[in-house]
Amino acid sequence: MFKAIKSIVITTLVCLTAFQFDTTSVSALPSGISSKATAQSQLNALTVKTEGSMTGYSRDLFPHWSSQGSGCDTRQVVLKRDADSYVGSCPVTSGSWYSYYDGLTFTNPSDLDIDHVVPLAEAWRSGASSWTTTTRQAFANDLTGPQLIAVSASSNRSKGDQDPSTWKPTRAGASCAYSKMWINTKSRWNLSLQSSEKTALQTMLNTCTY
Repeated sequence: MFKAIKSIVITTLVCLTAFQFDTTSVSALPSGISSKATAQSQLNALTVKTEGSMTGYSRDLFPHWSSQGSGCDTRQVVLKRDADSYVGSCPVTSGSWYSYYDGLTFTNPSDLDIDHVVPLAEAWRSGASSWTTTTRQAFANDLTGPQLIAVSASSNRSKGDQDPSTWKPTRAGASCAYSKMWINTKSRWNLSLQSSEKTALQTMLNTCTY
């Protein structure tokens, strides 16, 4: 387990210091979304247990929007990656973004939040409370998997730190990819899930046709 996390941490920290921007490769969804079969296998392998407490939790324990060099931080990297088009470079000043969760399109980056698919507080309750700050920083700035996505600020804030048993994207067509992103992130970071969360994820995954 710890070898897997160590590998992710090293890869992510490399991204934090040496990320190369590719303005010609853009998408509403992050890369690394598994096939239905792979997501099912990952879900089956996750540990099911009662969630831990929030005792000791603070967002400050997950340093996020780390510097990516050249005046850019993680937020700006995701804004560029997820845009259909954009103007400006760190900061991005305008563009076009499709919010996958609710199907809305935005041109002002201030209307967008970068969502942690698995919220920081949820990660804390699922195993991250025992991580080092370095590992939590890598998780909070994870550019190597589908853990970060640019979405409408309203959808991100309605979600808060809820898991799929109590929140899912309002756009019905988003359930499949959302479940895959959640499952992939928990699998890659060796986080547990509770029974109701697994049931909800299975229901969402069952809607997938790919």
